[in-house]
Amino acid sequence: MQTKRATPRTTLALLDRLVAFDSTSRNSNLEMIKFIRDYLDDLGVFYRVATDASGRKAALHAIVGPRQPGGLALSGHVDTVPVDGQAWTGDPFTLRHQGGRLMARGSCDMKGFVASCLAAVPDFQALGLLRPLHLLISYDEETDCGGVKRLIRDLDESGLRPSLCVIGEPSGLQPILAHKGKLNLNVTVRGLIGHSSDPAKGVNAVHAAAEAIAFVAAEARRLAAEGPFEDGFEPPHTTIHVGTMQGGSILNIIPDHAAFTMEWRHIPRDSPYRHMDRLRSRIAETIEPAMKAMRPECGFFYEVCLEMPGMELAEDHALTVAVKQVSGSNATGKVSYGTEGGFFERAGIATIICGPGHIAQAHQPDEWIAETELHACDRFIRGMADRLLV
Repeated sequence: MQTKRATPRTTLALLDRLVAFDSTSRNSNLEMIKFIRDYLDDLGVFYRVATDASGRKAALHAIVGPRQPGGLALSGHVDTVPVDGQAWTGDPFTLRHQGGRLMARGSCDMKGFVASCLAAVPDFQALGLLRPLHLLISYDEETDCGGVKRLIRDLDESGLRPSLCVIGEPSGLQPILAHKGKLNLNVTVRGLIGHSSDPAKGVNAVHAAAEAIAFVAAEARRLAAEGPFEDGFEPPHTTIHVGTMQGGSILNIIPDHAAFTMEWRHIPRDSPYRHMDRLRSRIAETIEPAMKAMRPECGFFYEVCLEMPGMELAEDHALTVAVKQVSGSNATGKVSYGTEGGFFERAGIATIICGPGHIAQAHQPDEWIAETELHACDRFIRGMADRLLV
């Protein structure tokens, strides 16, 4: 007779179980969500599950306390980046204890925070909450943020939207009030093939792409010099760069195709779309006319493949004040990397980032989080519920 494995209730035991699931973004997360559902079922907690279009991934929204809108959400994603090509010294999906460090893929980013939230559920239940405590668990934060978008649609459908949200991304439990937004753009260039001995009879797509990329490089210098600027970010301005470029086939053929990918990481008060419009206008005015004179179908084609909105919470907001007091941190910060916070803020939910671990420990081989930081997180989230919900 097979013995049923005991349901874990401590943060460390839950983390041990969570990291054992290979929830790399390319994989289904349904087995892990089932584990979380079983855990919540054992505790009698209400939850909703929202699946993606493929049915291979699911987000979860649980509520402790009154089943109503308002209250506080604790939010985390459970997908991770790959381990491929990284020099791990042990199994990435087995939690290892080493000198006060807890090593495994996702231990820092951000299954440690999710484990802490799940372990706190019985204590939340014992508090007799007057306002709801929401637990939001998403997928695909590391890719296209599809999970948080699906969660927000489900909040709209259920009417059970929280008023406040703490995202437990690794910040050393320092309150992070703002982060940059991000816009990723795929650019495809269509030229006209020909023999390289007579370039005037073709349209060189690589040359056209290179001209556009040169403008992007000039824009990067302009933004660094002219701004706009916002103190607290490093660097304190919107940035732009090209990350990949492909084109052509062999040297003696005029290339009829090229493509490059690029991104803007913009300060919250700056719109990346105005910069994209500037790029497109420049290309339309200075590069495309000669291309289209040779063949009308030649030119540039654009596809926005990811938009991640920026986030900005006021220093004097009640959520900021509460997080500073409960975490014991007098300082707040801003970061240049993106999170799901901008999506929640755009949905009308005041959002802050505050979680255990440090971003430098995430995505690395032998990813780790300090055990002391998880204990501090346990105290922090219980303190937030006690302060805001009872």
